[in-house]
Amino acid sequence: MTKRLLIVAHAPSPNTQTLCDAAVRGTRHPDIEDVAVTVKAPLEAGPDDVLACDAILLGTTENLGYMSGALKDFFDRSYYPVLEEKQGLPCALYIRAGRDGTGTRRAVESIVTGLRWRWVQEPLILQGEWQAAFADEVEELGLTMAAALDSGMI
Repeated sequence: MTKRLLIVAHAPSPNTQTLCDAAVRGTRHPDIEDVAVTVKAPLEAGPDDVLACDAILLGTTENLGYMSGALKDFFDRSYYPVLEEKQGLPCALYIRAGRDGTGTRRAVESIVTGLRWRWVQEPLILQGEWQAAFADEVEELGLTMAAALDSGMI
């Protein structure tokens, strides 16, 4: 049975689009057999997408020490419609942080705790000046999520 991984990633710049593309590339590793991936920007994603997925990977920029307004909007529209049905949903997060990312992490973790979603790994914070290695880290995160979903570990 094919599992469904939803990637909701805010990508307002070429670098953040590179991160989103890297996440998708990781999910499409040749060893991943039964995982269908849907990628949506936060303003395009909604509760129906969450209800239809088996795991979710979130990506956001750090904006003024907080998550992107677009990701916050996604949570505002999706929170109550998915609250009861998606408890335990495996999730992961990457943050492109110009500063330290802690405020962004705290904000997303607070919402995820309320939703009762389940972290599959610690949030990945990509902080400071842009580094090409950030894409490798996000690709590995995408691969890890898809492989765990494919194998039934999550």
